[in-house]
Amino acid sequence: MSVWPRWLAAVIVAFGFVAAAATGAQAEVRSLKLYHLHTHEKAEIVYKRNGRYVPEGLRKINIILRDWRRNEPTKMDPRLLDLVWEAYRESGATDYIQVVCGYRSPSTNSMLRSRSRGVAEKSQHMLGKAMDFYIPGVPLKKLRNIGLKMQGGGVGYYPTSGSPFVHMDVGNVRHWPGISRQELVSLFPNGKTLHVPSDGRPLPGYEQALA
Repeated sequence: MSVWPRWLAAVIVAFGFVAAAATGAQAEVRSLKLYHLHTHEKAEIVYKRNGRYVPEGLRKINIILRDWRRNEPTKMDPRLLDLVWEAYRESGATDYIQVVCGYRSPSTNSMLRSRSRGVAEKSQHMLGKAMDFYIPGVPLKKLRNIGLKMQGGGVGYYPTSGSPFVHMDVGNVRHWPGISRQELVSLFPNGKTLHVPSDGRPLPGYEQALA
């Protein structure tokens, strides 16, 4: 017969579950498999270990995601790396992430804006907060939908680009091009999303998503 009161035994068991979960989170290792389409640089880099960012890993990623036209790196926002890592995991991918664009210097952004209306004047790329990419074996629309569901920032969908890609950033939650109400409802059946369909009317759970 146990000498422990039932309530105390329950507390001990619950504490054990919490401790195990915390230990699992601390033991997690996060890495990104990156291949840059323009520089042909390729690496698998551990950037987070035991819940802490790895400075050397971040430095290596900053170099790979540099403005390749000017050979100019910046400090990429670690939240972006986590966002891409989570999207990669959710997609079930195993291949390298094909990077179309990471950091973009103000001068490069201005040059690209002069050539295309699709380049934002205050692009998140200039802040080190955005990445354009695709993953072999993962349908582009699936990757976009994963980004939308995470609601971690902006999601752009470019299926007809020379190298079709998805844009993800850690700015405000938004998306482009527009998505029909029906399609957004299929992604968020409970209506709880910050994304607004192309008709301009938020889904029923918009206020809850804001809270």
